[in-house]
This record gives sequence, C-alpha cells and structure tokens, in this order.
Amino acid sequence: MSGSTRFTMGSSTGTGRRRRGDTRQRIQDVALELFSQQGYEKTSLREIAEHLDVTKAALYYHFKTKEDIVISLFEDLSRPMNELIAWAEEQPRTLETKLEIVRRYHEALIGAEPLFRFMQENQATLRDLSIGENFKERMISLAKLVQEPDASMKDRVRCISALFTMHAGMFFMRNVEGDPEEKREAVLEVALDLVTQAYGGSATG
Repeated sequence: MSGSTRFTMGSSTGTGRRRRGDTRQRIQDVALELFSQQGYEKTSLREIAEHLDVTKAALYYHFKTKEDIVISLFEDLSRPMNELIAWAEEQPRTLETKLEIVRRYHEALIGAEPLFRFMQENQATLRDLSIGENFKERMISLAKLVQEPDASMKDRVRCISALFTMHAGMFFMRNVEGDPEEKREAVLEVALDLVTQAYGGSATG
C-alpha cells in the first residue's frame, strides 16, 4: 500500500491545525471546544460569538443554530469515512487491505479527537439530532470490511474490537502516563494484532 493517499477528517486534522483564517472553521473549533467542556445544552450561540470576538450576526452568516454547527462537524467527519469505505470496497479482501483500513482509520481518529470527545460526552444530544445513527451505520460498514463473512464468532469479535480499541484508546489512554505518540502507537499495534489474529485465527478460533 506504499504511496497510497492518507485520510484525515475533513480539511483539518484536529482543532490545533485548522486554518485559523477560515471563519467557518474557527467557529467549529470554538463551538466544539465549548460543547466538550461544558456540554451542548449549556453552550449558547452568543457565548460562541463572544469567544470568537465576533458579533452574533457574523456567526449567523455561517450557522443559524447550534445544530447546524454540529451537523457541519459530522459532515467533515463523514466525508473521509465515506472515502475510506469506498476505497476499501474496491480493494482485494486480503489481510494487507484490512490492516491498511485500520491504519487509515487510526490516522483519521487522531485528527478528529476533539469531535469524538464531544460525541462521548454528549450522547443524548447525538440521539436527538439523529447524527449518532449515521455514524453507527458507517462503523458497521467499516467493521464488515475488516472481517470475513464466514469468520468465526471469535474472529468477528476481534475485528470489531480492533476498531473500538482505537476509540477507547483516545479516551482512556489520556489518563495513562506516558508519551502521547508512544500511546498512539501502542493502540494501533494492538488493533492491528487483533485483525491479524482474526485473519489467521479461524482454524483455531
């Protein structure tokens, strides 16, 4: 897979690396930070505007409601996930392809860490906005692409666990002491090991 295009979440790879001159992205950054810190319901559009040092009218030019902001964030998340799924569907169903899916998804998750933190801490809001269901559908598609249709139940669990190991790693590894890059590499290695075991583990699983 050398030379293949890597995927990141939207046109940014994390709040710290967004183009700061882009007003729309600045609004997304600040809103996501406030949503994560104090909750979606407790954050107002006025407060977002104040943190940006812009008028509420200027914010309205880009987003009319908080829901519009959240939907835009998930559109940024969904686009590269859709691209990854489309790419994977055209590849041979080999172990190499499955491991590359895991690597690309891991890179995408690193870029979208603030959004996933918001998802974790505002689950009720996501249900109300029906956004969580759309994300769930994409996760089901990815899970199918990293496992074989005739795999044993244990191997299917291994493949699904590989994806959610990366999710859990973003949240729980933050409380574990150590170098951030080393922790990310460890999470990826465990996820890759799970898929590798599943691919060659049907006979013994």
